[in-house]
Amino acid sequence: MKKIWVVDDDRSIRWVLEKALMRAQMPCRLFESAEDVVKALEAEVPAVLLSDIRMHDMSGVDLLAHVRKTHPEVPVIIMTAFSDLDSAVSAFQGGAYEYLAKPFDINRAIELLRRACEESSQREPEEKPAQEDEAVPEIIGHSRAMQEVFRAIGRLAHSNVTVLLTGESGTGKEVVARALHRHSLRRSAPFIAINTAAIPRELLESELFGHERGAFTGASQMQYGRFEQAKGGTLFLDEIGDMPMDLQTRLLRVLSDGCFYRVGGRQSIRADVRVIAATNQNLEERVKEGLFREDLYHRLNVIHLQLPPLRERPEDVESLAEYFLTNAARSLQTERKKLTPEALDFIRRFPFPGNVRQLENLCNWLTVMAPAQMIHVDDLPYEFRAAAGNPALAGETLGKTGRRGDWTELLREAAMKKLEEAEPEVMNVLTRQFEAVLYRAALDFTHGRRVEAAYKLGVGRNTLTRKVQELGLSE
Repeated sequence: MKKIWVVDDDRSIRWVLEKALMRAQMPCRLFESAEDVVKALEAEVPAVLLSDIRMHDMSGVDLLAHVRKTHPEVPVIIMTAFSDLDSAVSAFQGGAYEYLAKPFDINRAIELLRRACEESSQREPEEKPAQEDEAVPEIIGHSRAMQEVFRAIGRLAHSNVTVLLTGESGTGKEVVARALHRHSLRRSAPFIAINTAAIPRELLESELFGHERGAFTGASQMQYGRFEQAKGGTLFLDEIGDMPMDLQTRLLRVLSDGCFYRVGGRQSIRADVRVIAATNQNLEERVKEGLFREDLYHRLNVIHLQLPPLRERPEDVESLAEYFLTNAARSLQTERKKLTPEALDFIRRFPFPGNVRQLENLCNWLTVMAPAQMIHVDDLPYEFRAAAGNPALAGETLGKTGRRGDWTELLREAAMKKLEEAEPEVMNVLTRQFEAVLYRAALDFTHGRRVEAAYKLGVGRNTLTRKVQELGLSE
């Protein structure tokens, strides 16, 4: 029976995986270096190879390339603690079976290995993407939601399929669209972006499809449209939900027939582009309201990627802030500012209605306005300090007056008021109120599931049940 091979220069990772595979009754063989795997492959072939991506002698990507060349039937799963886009794309383009970001769920990893053992069909090796002269904005994200986005980009790397990107404003839809182009077969051709909501309705048709000389007043010469400018490459249609209905009809015809006419033209032109559309609106609701064509929606919605808002991935705030602070210091040619743990904690609690774009603006503001290299809580703009204690203030803008603090300041004010009024048992009263808020919040968050609420709070199930009764939270 063939074994599962695990190669990682981290002894603790090898130990954990060995114990888990033994419990699952899946025979395995452990390796400390990629070179040992290469030598062992001369005499034996594994059922599955699970490899770290960064090792001291040979990278997991290089080992993947060797295995795909010598034993293409062997599934290779890449795991990494460096959860970045390039790692995900390199793994998939090298022919990896799957990509695991550390720390991963061990049960999921075992199921993945089990499935890999059972499947016989293998992917052919893919070409490594060529380097581009033009820098593309980096996608940063260690959260599970962003790992899914990275994984989707890797899967779509060698596909020309139409992609619909949805998500709130500022979540990075154009950045993802550029990444899809950069890692596609069309990467050597142009990436053309157009915001369909920013161009006047009467000019949008000409912008998209071009026009012939004399087609309308002012058309003194022939002009290529974005579909022709993006020939062989990618056309990114941002804010597609705001496209006028008559132009939706023309776009549908292009996507259906693959051809279009310039404004005032009679010659059919073939559209050799990959279309990526984006919107922050709910297109299904727009269809129901009669504001968006249902047939166009289905043409665009071949592959749908929903980008998560920043408030749903607070674990990414630190790495994003570090990146933006570094970029701001470089562009402004000034010293690199650093966030204190307290300031970072405040920023994490901010709901970020403007998402990643708002965080980038904050880092630019801090680079200019913070007086010292270390950024403290008092250096943050007012709306961040206020909203950390009261999320309802998230929409307030810098410059509003009024005094608000985080919840500890509000607690201090409540305690001072009770002490000044000589109320009895201040500690018992405030403790009871504090516990009631905390337990109610946990129960609301888990939709009344008490076992999960107790786990989230770090208390026992019996403790939670007793507190619910004591604090009158049963209803």
